Amino acid sequence: MKSKVQQPKLGSITLGTLQDGDPDLLVPRTELHSARFSDLILDELELANAHLDGVHFDGLSADRAALAGTSLTEAVLARVNIPVLDAPRSRWTDVEISGRIGAFTAYESSLRSIHFIGCKLSFVNLRASDLLDVAFTDCSIEELDLGGAKCRRVQLTNTQIGTLDVRQAKLVDVDLRGADLRKIAGLEHLRGATVTPDQVAMLAPLFADHMGLNTENAPRA
Repeated sequence: MKSKVQQPKLGSITLGTLQDGDPDLLVPRTELHSARFSDLILDELELANAHLDGVHFDGLSADRAALAGTSLTEAVLARVNIPVLDAPRSRWTDVEISGRIGAFTAYESSLRSIHFIGCKLSFVNLRASDLLDVAFTDCSIEELDLGGAKCRRVQLTNTQIGTLDVRQAKLVDVDLRGADLRKIAGLEHLRGATVTPDQVAMLAPLFADHMGLNTENAPRA
């Protein structure tokens, strides 16, 4: 039977001919087009309010990355290792990300056609963000905060989530069937998400606790 859940529409990222980028151009408010950066190791990556279009980072390590207000379009961030990625009010369109990110703060941001692949993420803050066509594949996330976010066509495949926060979120075609969910905050706001019968059974104690129900075995006759 065909699923009624609409899946993310992820367009193919076509970068075309890329030129080797100059790391000295990685500064706030910069505009970079069709550039490639390989095996960068930085103390800090300062790209606040920058515009990156058609950029490929293949191997990027930085103690901290600052992308507040930054716009990324048709970009690939592969093999990243960033303990702190600050990107509030940023715009992501047609972006593919793989690697390790500790605290990823991107509240009040726009994410369109984004694919997280094989990522290990500690804390992801997407509060009050607008997500459309976003997929997490083979990822591990300690905490995913979608509080107050608008999420449409979001899919999690073979992905572990320690805590999922959907308080005040608006969900449409959010496919959680491929997620290993341990804890959910905001159960009453799960409307619009799809889960499996097995997930419902595993989450039953959370539903009972949320509704203030006591669960005990029936007394023996």
